[in-house]
Amino acid sequence: MRRRFLLLSLAATVALPACSLTPDDPALPTVTRAQCLATAERYVSHRWQPTTANVFHGTDPDGIRVDTPDAAWQPSGQVAGWWRPGTANTGMPYQWGGFATPEEFDRAIAAGLAAGDVYTTEKRRLLDAAVSRHATGIDCSGLISRCWNLPRSCSTRELPSLCAPLASWDDLLPGDILNVHNAHVILFAGWHDSNRTQLVAIEAGVPPHWLVVRRIVPRNRLASQGFVPFRYRGMKP
Repeated sequence: MRRRFLLLSLAATVALPACSLTPDDPALPTVTRAQCLATAERYVSHRWQPTTANVFHGTDPDGIRVDTPDAAWQPSGQVAGWWRPGTANTGMPYQWGGFATPEEFDRAIAAGLAAGDVYTTEKRRLLDAAVSRHATGIDCSGLISRCWNLPRSCSTRELPSLCAPLASWDDLLPGDILNVHNAHVILFAGWHDSNRTQLVAIEAGVPPHWLVVRRIVPRNRLASQGFVPFRYRGMKP
């Protein structure tokens, strides 16, 4: 066990500082809608094969609780895990505070880091202090930050400051977001029906999914949950 912790310490991905961009930053990265969606699809379709070394449930060497969403994890009253060691899995797992690219994720998995780390109310309370550098993956705001080419992971508290609010949900275009302050963010990938009652969302980590997924969601459900539409100021056609 001590040898494994040493390996994790040497190969760990360091938690990045909070987003330092401002709405008027002349260096605000730009991205096209096509590039944004292509990045998101890479996370949805990413294929990877873990081993039992990537399973972890307990306290990491820094004292942070980590629970990987592997299929053997079946906690009572909580959302169960999904990925299986020794087999090919599709979709990058959710990690609280995660900001890994697919390439960084693969290297971290090969080095024996924990594959993902589920959300808990305690992590929400601790925020950045609950991000484990001994795990790898991506969370909801980390995914959006990668899709927009941001140099740091900007939280759901910070992303709106880099955006213009949309007057109506009907103004949404692929690459825009639906955000709930300090809770969750979804990438809008398009409308599912001509009446615009359902949308195609790409997101990381909403139960029952501890991974990056594409799914169809009713518009009225998201509106009732307080989601607000925004457009990134660096978004190009």
